[in-house]
Amino acid sequence: MRTLSIISLILMVIGALNWLLIGVFGFNLITAIFGFGTVGMAVTRIIYILVGLAGIYGISMITRLSESRDDVCVPGHVRPVGS
Repeated sequence: MRTLSIISLILMVIGALNWLLIGVFGFNLITAIFGFGTVGMAVTRIIYILVGLAGIYGISMITRLSESRDDVCVPGHVRPVGS
């Protein structure tokens, strides 16, 4: 589960940085890397799908972080004494 969370966070960061570049400079890094050809567009679509799925998984991460559970490590979280 931890590996899936890390991969999802990496994909979400890639997606966020790509949107930052699009918003500020009008530059799409993913398309620039993989090109405009048929294969490049297919790879680009797959990356966008993976980033979208990571975002959906991120919703479940938010719900887990908002609950008081022992299997989620949150900075500043203190485990109650005796548990």
